[in-house]
Amino acid sequence: MSEFDYDLFVIGAGSGGVRAARIAASHGAKVAIAEEHRYGGTCVIRGCVPKKLFVYASHYSEEFEDAEGFGWSVGERSFSWEKLMAAKDKEITRLEGLYRANLERHNVETFDTRAVVEDANTVRLLSTGQTLTAKTILVAVGASPNVDTSIPGHEHAITSNEAFHLDKLPESVLVLGGGYIAVEFAGIFNGLGSETHLMYRGETILRGFDNELRVALQEEITKKGINVITEDVVTAIVKRDDGKLEVTSKKGLTLVVDQVMYAIGRDAHTKGLGLDKAGVEMRANGEIVVDAESRSTAPSIYAVGDVTGRAALTPVAIREGHAFADSTFGGKPWTVDHSLIATAVFSQPELGTVGLSEEQALEVSPNLDIYSTRFRPMKNTLAGRDERTMMKIIVNADTDKVLGVHIMGPDAGELAQILGITLQMGATKADFDRTVAVHPTAAEELVTMREPSRRIRA
Repeated sequence: MSEFDYDLFVIGAGSGGVRAARIAASHGAKVAIAEEHRYGGTCVIRGCVPKKLFVYASHYSEEFEDAEGFGWSVGERSFSWEKLMAAKDKEITRLEGLYRANLERHNVETFDTRAVVEDANTVRLLSTGQTLTAKTILVAVGASPNVDTSIPGHEHAITSNEAFHLDKLPESVLVLGGGYIAVEFAGIFNGLGSETHLMYRGETILRGFDNELRVALQEEITKKGINVITEDVVTAIVKRDDGKLEVTSKKGLTLVVDQVMYAIGRDAHTKGLGLDKAGVEMRANGEIVVDAESRSTAPSIYAVGDVTGRAALTPVAIREGHAFADSTFGGKPWTVDHSLIATAVFSQPELGTVGLSEEQALEVSPNLDIYSTRFRPMKNTLAGRDERTMMKIIVNADTDKVLGVHIMGPDAGELAQILGITLQMGATKADFDRTVAVHPTAAEELVTMREPSRRIRA
């Protein structure tokens, strides 16, 4: 008989934690999992899934306009925030049910409560005070959105968490931040009809992405009517008697809006989790330090997903959870390669990117061939819409290997998924050139750009 109650106890039932629990159980481990909110975690409940549904909803304002260019007469139209929220809530409830059902089907014991660490092999359930032991503990609690609490009036602002539960669509909104969450929500609010402002402390939005792509997107969202304010930050938020929020900035700008939304990053949700009692090393922002096998400095405690700060993406958390379970309980050790991850930003227009940015590529090779194009896609000609698509291929001029591909335009995320496979296989520019184009598509540009738009040499 085991000296522990469980072989594995998972704290956090998001995508990474649920995958780890399910796979470990399939290998014969006795597994339990605890979740303080709803099963599915950030992605399913208050992140990528509801966000993508909102993105779809926000597209229709332009699609109704574009339809007229193709001969359609679109009659009177209106938008109901209440109907969208109800449909979103129904879908999220359905997905949460699937997560719970998957755990039950694999005989994973579930606890609907916050669990904290008492020592390297013990957790305590806060709802009952009960303590349970496990040979291995996995922390998969994700991250929480940040709010600048030094700003007077910050308590009047919301984050992406609250944005999914607003009683009504704000007539005007100020989004603070320049990362993917800020940019995506600015597009959502703007597309649904809100007067939208986006304020970012940097010069160009989406720090860390390819600079040419960042500039192109900032130009496009500005054309769509989003008021992009850069190199500025909020200094105070005051709630007026009429309920509106008056915002002042460091540069002296004053804005009056219905909502202010913080999207300035996320920190690991480890505060008060008790990891220090078990000797787990953490960074200043609460992230858990782990090795390639996701093991912390406490040998019996592992961590996966956003809580580690490696790559804050749901598919990465899922793979990390799977690798941990296979390695620890299945006798099939493997690790996740974080070096080449395709990703999408559901901005408007959408971004899809895989591999290195031009700036990162220069650190790998001083000799690069840059293939870049911006064009008006066919659909926009009859629609009369001045929205550009961009495609960029970065090639190591010494080896001909494709180091990165970056796309701005419709379905860019879908393209990035396929391109991720080609770059994982080590594709060269010659491989792209040998590929017959699919015509007429925007993606054919990826295999028809023959001459570099720029050559960079040492």
